[in-house]
Amino acid sequence: MKKDETKSRKLIFDQEGLESLAKRLKEIRSEKGISQEELAYRSEITLSQIARIETIKINPTVSTIFKIARALNVTPSEIFNFELNSVSNE
Repeated sequence: MKKDETKSRKLIFDQEGLESLAKRLKEIRSEKGISQEELAYRSEITLSQIARIETIKINPTVSTIFKIARALNVTPSEIFNFELNSVSNE
């Protein structure tokens, strides 16, 4: 494929999914009585990155979610324990 024929990359940002993830992460932190600062320390992720995840400013990687899950002593499935609306292809 020629350079001018390549398709431009589209960033994936699923607002609903990220909102649900942020809400669930906050719920788990609250249940465990852990602050953003403590989570940052335990997960070795910066406080600003934790805050950006919880305020839906960034799309965290799967590896980041794994580190957060370990720091919270939960499974990744517990973090992703929420429902999403179906995608409509209309």
